[in-house]
Amino acid sequence: MNMGREATDAGKCAVGALTVVMLAGVAFGAGVERKDLHFKVGKHPMISINNKYGPVRVKAGAPHQVSVTAILHSDKVELDQGTRGSRVDLVSHLLAGSDETSGTVEYELTVPPDASLTLHSGNGAVHVEKLHGDVMMEGDNGPVEIVECGDGHIHVRTLDGKVSLTNVHNGHIEISSMGGDIELNSVDGPFVKVNSNSGKIQYNGDFSDSGIYDFSSYTGNIEALAPSYASIDVLARSTNGPVQSDFSLEPKHTPFAMKVGSAFAGTLGKAASSVNLFSFSGKIHLKKRQN
Repeated sequence: MNMGREATDAGKCAVGALTVVMLAGVAFGAGVERKDLHFKVGKHPMISINNKYGPVRVKAGAPHQVSVTAILHSDKVELDQGTRGSRVDLVSHLLAGSDETSGTVEYELTVPPDASLTLHSGNGAVHVEKLHGDVMMEGDNGPVEIVECGDGHIHVRTLDGKVSLTNVHNGHIEISSMGGDIELNSVDGPFVKVNSNSGKIQYNGDFSDSGIYDFSSYTGNIEALAPSYASIDVLARSTNGPVQSDFSLEPKHTPFAMKVGSAFAGTLGKAASSVNLFSFSGKIHLKKRQN
């Protein structure tokens, strides 16, 4: 078995305003191969990744440069790439006989901070860091982590994969999962909508930016932590579950009859942000954060 490194000649091609440079593909295991790709892009590039099996990590790097390292776990999967203008498409192409093990591809990318990302993932973990463009993700069971992003649209949908957002600011955020837990830490923006069918929803932040915060579940619990100085107009209701607030809210009228223990509504401070917490049978708790 040849365990040495095999290199192919570097190739270059220009497609409109985009230049592609493919570095050497390196075989370093039984059918395992590493590919290094480099793309020169313009402003606000679009990066698309479709990977059924394996993790994907994307972080901000130098302007106008997209660098990709892909580890293909066998010869049962190929890496297809396409470029058009400042758009880069990467697809893990599964061949006949591939499965979850042989079809795995591990991706690690650095992209310009202003890049927008579209990602379709199966069971692999996804990590996105320090992007300021739009981020659109669809996944099955793998966990999704978004860190220090903002200023764009962030839309995430999973089946059972956990979703975690940390230090995400000034974003238009929509997160949904059938069974995965959703955690938001230091997250704010003009619109933050979160829905999980059976997963738990946890929020720890300030409810700032005069935004609309809409959290809903079917059976999952909802827990929201806010500081004593929060400025919110809150409405919470669980049809068949208990609700609780640690705050002394200024009462307000509601569009439905209030039932003690299953709903509460009121304002705090200047009521700059709207907060809606709804569940069918999950527990809802608006907690005061201890500073």
